[in-house]
Amino acid sequence: MSNLPTPPSNPDSLNRSQILIAMGITAVVLLIVSQVWLAVDPVEMIPVDLALPAVGLGIAVGLGISAMSAIAYRLWPAYRDSADFYLNLVLKPLALPDLLWLGILPGLSEELLFRGVMLPAIGLNWFGVAVSSLCFGVLHFSGAKHWSYIVWAAVIGAVLGVSAIYTHNLLVPITAHMTTNLLSSALWKFDQIQKRAGI
Repeated sequence: MSNLPTPPSNPDSLNRSQILIAMGITAVVLLIVSQVWLAVDPVEMIPVDLALPAVGLGIAVGLGISAMSAIAYRLWPAYRDSADFYLNLVLKPLALPDLLWLGILPGLSEELLFRGVMLPAIGLNWFGVAVSSLCFGVLHFSGAKHWSYIVWAAVIGAVLGVSAIYTHNLLVPITAHMTTNLLSSALWKFDQIQKRAGI
């Protein structure tokens, strides 16, 4: 009888610690890029105004994005396959409390870079929204086979960019991003729990 550890069933899958470390490192790298960008090009960032209406609007935008995502998931097979791959890769190893980190870390670091710094640096206009959204989409690259996830992330980036421009408050896209991540990941996790339970 061998004392060697059993290899994982999918050698390409990551474990919980690896996912959490990767999320933390990614957040730190994005924050560093934001600070370096500001040091090189001191643009006037979109401010964060801690106001309750902004939180409410951010939640509403996040719920709208989640609804759009659910519709795209049902109607667009390529997106469904890409989303399933991405969610399995990222969410499957995580415990339910970990989902808070999945909402908070990307919601803060990605919005600070893409909508807080990059968007005003390029321009608070449609060109700035397009470029920052495409960069946001590329950040979600998980292989050429999953191109539809990049397209979808770019569309969501555009929605978040427009919300930042029209409210001139970075709290709105931050809250929307957190809401979307928390809601979609929680729904996916509960769906997986029900499937395992045979419900």
